Amino acid sequence: MAAALIALGLDPKRCTLFVQSDRPEHTELCWLFDTVTPVGWLQRTPTYKEKRQNQPEDVNTGLLNYPSCSRGHRPVQGRACSDRQGPGPHLELSREIVRAFNARYGRRSPSRRPSTPRRPRLGTDGVKKMSKSVGNTIDVLGEPDAIRKQVMSMVTDTQRIMRSDPGRPQVCNVCQLHRHFGDDYETIWEGERTARTGCVDTKKLLAERIIAHYAPARETYRELTADPARLRTILDEGAERIRPLAQATMAEVREKMGLR
Repeated sequence: MAAALIALGLDPKRCTLFVQSDRPEHTELCWLFDTVTPVGWLQRTPTYKEKRQNQPEDVNTGLLNYPSCSRGHRPVQGRACSDRQGPGPHLELSREIVRAFNARYGRRSPSRRPSTPRRPRLGTDGVKKMSKSVGNTIDVLGEPDAIRKQVMSMVTDTQRIMRSDPGRPQVCNVCQLHRHFGDDYETIWEGERTARTGCVDTKKLLAERIIAHYAPARETYRELTADPARLRTILDEGAERIRPLAQATMAEVREKMGLR
């Protein structure tokens, strides 16, 4: 995960990248936030509801409490956010928790908003949001042949049966992805509407564009995963860099809550 984040653009010299479990203050603050968080707030999150339904044998307290440790300014990765699904509700809930804490203890803890890049909402199946557990994602850092296979398996316009049938790019998942890989997506869409191009043509073009776009990141990812010691150093330095801020935050929190 760290290698992927760095390969895709996070610069450890400009941001602090660390493993949460390497900073015990993170766990302590999460527990203290739990003391001001009603259980009902946590149970209403879409992710918790989804996991409870899909994996009823593994619904643990950590899954329920996750939003209480999601505070801060952070990129939302992997899938689109909306009012009803994705990480958006998690981060909004974390803001509510911080506001509840501030109201009770008078601490001016910042309540931040997520940084959400625009991205497609649905996965390759055209039905569910992108999820590795569902298996409807595109591994942009994977081998080119694997990317081609994933893109070629994508669901397009289900009403377009024959190659000569006009397409509906506004509902085609492949056409929607073309918006992010080139400035000529309107031309591609027109080709679909007029049946000048077929779904297979559009998929092949998309696959090659994704492969080309992520080629530099793919190379960086390979270099990083081949050198785990370098990755560990980056993460250790990040955890150490954030130590003073984490300790100062916890000192203030303990004082406000009357803890020794």
